[in-house]
Amino acid sequence: MDFLFLMNSKFLSLKIFTFRELFYSKHTTMSNTTLNLNAQLYDYLLKVSLRESEVQKALREETAKMPEHNMQISPEQGQFMRLLVQLIGAQNGIEIGVFTGYSTLSMALGLPEDGQLIALDVSEEWTNVGQKYWEMAGVVHKIDLRIGPALDTLQQLVAEGKEESFDFAFIDADKENYYNYYDYCLRLLRPNGLIAIDNVLWSGKVADMENAEPETLAIRDLNEKLSKDDRIDLSLLPLSDGVTLIRKK
Repeated sequence: MDFLFLMNSKFLSLKIFTFRELFYSKHTTMSNTTLNLNAQLYDYLLKVSLRESEVQKALREETAKMPEHNMQISPEQGQFMRLLVQLIGAQNGIEIGVFTGYSTLSMALGLPEDGQLIALDVSEEWTNVGQKYWEMAGVVHKIDLRIGPALDTLQQLVAEGKEESFDFAFIDADKENYYNYYDYCLRLLRPNGLIAIDNVLWSGKVADMENAEPETLAIRDLNEKLSKDDRIDLSLLPLSDGVTLIRKK
């Protein structure tokens, strides 16, 4: 390691700096905390990293015209979910909360040809939007869409002996049932399987202790319980509205 010696004649003191220390002292714009993305930086992020298919883009643009469009995940999150599915070599998974199916499409694209995603939602109207895009993308055969209360389907999967048989789960539905969904998914997940939970930062409301809205309380309660759950390893990422990744031990 090379060193630079500086002598302060007034105090006759010797200071030793590494070149690394001097370099970082001159580059104070670097951040060791998560950046808040302004519009310019967000556009740059998409420009240099987003690999969105034309089918995905078309589905996202159709959804953007709907009054409930804010329920759709961001395109960079969809790409992240696809990458996670590929990284763990997933064969099957569970999605709780489909909406118009952008996240469903993204994850299905990451599954092998014989993979399967059980997609749960209560709305035929919303899920009908996505189905034609699933067909256009050639992944409809990978998606097992089940309309009805998600807890009923999760209970049924447990009753069918499917515990510890799924590779991953994605939870993005009604917030007041988040912990119930998590608890069932943990039972259905194999060891080393992955759960991703969306909206865990809830537009910052979870950090406002004066906010007592039911959905905020539910997510805050979930976050606190997850932080103490020794059955899992986890990391909360400030991606989009906050995504917690969970590995079942």
